[in-house]
Amino acid sequence: MTAALSMSDAPRRAERLAGDRSALGRLAIAVLVILLLVTMVISMTTGASGASALNLVGSWFGGTTADPAALLRDQTVIYNIRLPRMILGVLVGAALATSGLLMQGLFRNPLADPGLVGVSAGAGLGAVGIIVLGTTMLAPLTAFLGIYALQIASFIGGLITTFILYRVATKAGQTAIATMLLAGIAIGALAGAITGVLVYVATDSQLRDLTFWGLGSLSGANWTKIMASGPIIVVALTASAFLAKGLNALTLGEATAGHLGLPVQRFKLAAIVAVAAATGASVAVSGGIGFVGIVVPHLLRLVIGPDHRYLLPASALLGASFLLMADAVSRLVVAPAELPIGIVTAAVGGPFFLWILLRRRNAIAW
Repeated sequence: MTAALSMSDAPRRAERLAGDRSALGRLAIAVLVILLLVTMVISMTTGASGASALNLVGSWFGGTTADPAALLRDQTVIYNIRLPRMILGVLVGAALATSGLLMQGLFRNPLADPGLVGVSAGAGLGAVGIIVLGTTMLAPLTAFLGIYALQIASFIGGLITTFILYRVATKAGQTAIATMLLAGIAIGALAGAITGVLVYVATDSQLRDLTFWGLGSLSGANWTKIMASGPIIVVALTASAFLAKGLNALTLGEATAGHLGLPVQRFKLAAIVAVAAATGASVAVSGGIGFVGIVVPHLLRLVIGPDHRYLLPASALLGASFLLMADAVSRLVVAPAELPIGIVTAAVGGPFFLWILLRRRNAIAW
């Protein structure tokens, strides 16, 4: 009888071993944790100032330095510039990659991205509105919100855009994916047009800030921005972890997911709000950084498969590492100046993504 049971279970075990990538997913997450730690160290030790993190660490354990002024400089650079920049890079990279994965799972399309459905454009519109009009028409609002004005405006802009998108694309309780994509393109174009008008009336000093911010940068990282945007990003990332099983069910189609017990409409609304929160908070502090939300989830899906239980944490880890490495390159390539980080992510990610598509175009399937 035992032999018979073993024989009957053999095909099932073989199928599980052939198709189950859980072990690979766990291994990938472990490797990505190590990679993130390495990139965090690189971020803390990279820069044009020459500040030494080793001297600072040595001082913690009673070490001495021949130049107290150098130690003071190292403390200032590490604590006030590099550490907040590193933390912000981790948060923004994880948020952008996770947002891209959520949109791809929601639309069942590996090329979906928050920028495609207008979330990034709406968040950018809110931020640009505060930058350009914050000293004139929106001066009372800016005074009321204080140092948190940019973050709150960007988050609200992304959230409002997302809710408009959801209402336009939803009819009789059903959301058509194709309609949502097309509506997102239209809403994003409208937000871009309004942003263009604001840029046109901006002053010369505002134009420089808008140009650099629009291309993406972590150069303005500080503890205030982390306190303003960090909690929103952390809550959005935490909430996305509870969406993994629903995303797995949704890959089978909305009808099938509904039959499996998934409240499809409420689930889609929760995913959209999570994307709006993470993207809006990220855009507020880093500007427009592209490519992270497309490349990172897509590459991970090719390696560890479509199981979102592993894709979600892996995307957050790899997104953080990818952005930290891009930031390190942006600081070094034209030191002591720095490139906008969006240029680096596009220059590195674009050709590599095209190479992956051309190499695997016959094998890539959703």
